Amino acid sequence: MSEERRWQAVCERDAAQDGQFVFAVRSTGIYCRPSCPARRPRRDNVSFHDGPAQAEAAGYRPCKRCTPQGASPAEQLDELVTAACRLLDKADKPLTLETLAARIGLSASHLARAFKARTGLTPRAWASARQRERLAANLPGARSVLEAALDTGYSNTRSLYEQTDGVALVRRRQGSKGEMLRVAVVPCPLGHLLLASSDKGLCALLFGDATDTLEAELRQRFPAASLQADDGQLQDWLNEVLQQLHEPERAAKLPLDLRGTAFQQRVWQALRAIPVGQTRTYGQLAAELASHPRAVARACASNPLGLLVPCHRVTAVDGSLGGYRWGVARKAALLQAEAETDKTKAL
Repeated sequence: MSEERRWQAVCERDAAQDGQFVFAVRSTGIYCRPSCPARRPRRDNVSFHDGPAQAEAAGYRPCKRCTPQGASPAEQLDELVTAACRLLDKADKPLTLETLAARIGLSASHLARAFKARTGLTPRAWASARQRERLAANLPGARSVLEAALDTGYSNTRSLYEQTDGVALVRRRQGSKGEMLRVAVVPCPLGHLLLASSDKGLCALLFGDATDTLEAELRQRFPAASLQADDGQLQDWLNEVLQQLHEPERAAKLPLDLRGTAFQQRVWQALRAIPVGQTRTYGQLAAELASHPRAVARACASNPLGLLVPCHRVTAVDGSLGGYRWGVARKAALLQAEAETDKTKAL
């Protein structure tokens, strides 16, 4: 990692680079982690070291504010939020924010802010979402909706019907086959491409090496849906998607049926705003959304519409590609095609 990249990470206070290197300030004799909240020093006063041992060997002492020789405050909060999620998942009955905060060892307001930044949900919404997931898993084998609801922790079915997706869950138990998704799988320059649509628009665009793998991923994402092989109705949309793969500047303008939490929707909207040929780091998107890089990364990984919701345009701060749901090689190919398009337009 070049010094220019490291300096950029320091200027952005990029927590993703914590543990990768430290920077030292000659005028103070102190070394810090990249995400240190202290005022940024002058560039000509800064040196970089691979870790605390190297910085201390050069005569610098650790910053008391960001504790670069141990877990950072952000990392400590990550661990506490993870512990809070586990407590919520294992609880037999709903935990109040105050009870949860007391068990974690944070104030209720501090936990609420940290939890929302890292998961995109409040603790209450997290617990409710997990409860709905357990209910959906219990319904097929239950003798009645009430039995499934009680086994999942609901006191009755009234609260279930009051939820926006509660009626859909109950209909599934009562014999509904779920919604119908039209599905088409075709070869493409990146292997195979699966396109699925609901009555509202495209709900999945997946890449893979084989048809059966793609269909298995689709069923995992939409377990209640019935899948129907397309009879040609998706052909025009397929043509637009394939054309975008060959000519990235001709972005497909198609109706999308995006399903996710409010936070995921915000991240996906921000991804769609990144111009062709450009990239953003997870830290930049997190700053734009007043969130945390890891929460942004999770939302990117949950994106069901590759290419059309361009999560491939998000990279690590050091310029490396980072991760990609459908393989880093495909991410590299997409970015290379867009970069070549950008160069052609410049000429």
